[in-house]
Amino acid sequence: MSTQELSKRGAVWLDALTYSAPLQAGYPPSVRVADARLGDHPARFIAVVPDPDNPFPRARGGEVGLVEGWEVARAVREVVDADCKREEKRAIVAVIDVASQAYGRREEAYGIHQALAAAADAYASARLAGHPVIGLIVGRAMSGAFLAHGYQANRLVALADPKVMVHAMGKESAARVTLRSVADLEAFTARVPPMAYDIDNYASLGLLWKLLSVTNADAPTSADQTTVEKALQGAFDDIRNDPSRGLESRLGSEHRAASATVRRKLREQWR
Repeated sequence: MSTQELSKRGAVWLDALTYSAPLQAGYPPSVRVADARLGDHPARFIAVVPDPDNPFPRARGGEVGLVEGWEVARAVREVVDADCKREEKRAIVAVIDVASQAYGRREEAYGIHQALAAAADAYASARLAGHPVIGLIVGRAMSGAFLAHGYQANRLVALADPKVMVHAMGKESAARVTLRSVADLEAFTARVPPMAYDIDNYASLGLLWKLLSVTNADAPTSADQTTVEKALQGAFDDIRNDPSRGLESRLGSEHRAASATVRRKLREQWR
């Protein structure tokens, strides 16, 4: 993949939403961390971005690899530790445009499962500790990378844009696994929302808090920026007014009826 093909959305939106706040020092080029304001409240913004010079070749295109997983976890844990005695916890905004987890022999050998689990656990711990955690999907949210960076948020917000995709596996990989062509896979996913890649089908699953229309997701206008800022502030307020720190809000869609029933029956049996 050439540098021209690498997505800049994560970096662009983090810079826009933080009004070009200085990046926190000590992080690798592939992990950008900035402290800024979310409305009247302090917040930490985190993005994983492409780094064509990444020493791990499999993590050069915006993938979440070994370094990225541990560094995202560190960025979140710093906020949790610093705010542990504060009554009002800072918001954490995950700006999401991640291609996938990094697939490679070195990644497997050195425990990428632990690195990604550390990031997911950090976000979940922040949420359970009372931090409003918001995931903003501005591009791809693929595979284990999304699970590590953003999926544990209290609320998920996404841009309504053709390049915004959510799935457990890339189309080419999914086609190989299911013994289909990419064209056949696309025809199949058009009928089965959980298998689809587009953000509209993902929204139908009830997992998004808001789906936002913008005019230019690659280079946001001032109006686009205002739209997203208002949505993030709305998500912050909604989280503050919700006594639950879990993810129950994602079970309201008709497509999640079976999941809601299973959870209810498990709770009944547990009691």
